[in-house]
Amino acid sequence: MNTDLDNLLSRLRTEPIHPGVADIEEAVFSRIAARPYVSTAVQLRFGVVAAFGAVLLGFASNGFTPPAEASITLAPFGPSNPLAPSTLLAGLR
Repeated sequence: MNTDLDNLLSRLRTEPIHPGVADIEEAVFSRIAARPYVSTAVQLRFGVVAAFGAVLLGFASNGFTPPAEASITLAPFGPSNPLAPSTLLAGLR
């Protein structure tokens, strides 16, 4: 199996172009033109509904979480840092 990229690209360059490639641009533009038009008012209505749903989802996700517990303040150079290597390696004593 030939996997040299330069050889593969040179073979691809010398291959004749597929006849369907010439018509693909017109086919794409005709499909774009055939799409139904959505008015600005409908787009705005969907945007407002989506924003309202996002706000409701935010309130709902925040309302069902347990209250946060007070965390230990971690001072990087403090003597009582529970994550210091000396305390982690010493284990429970």
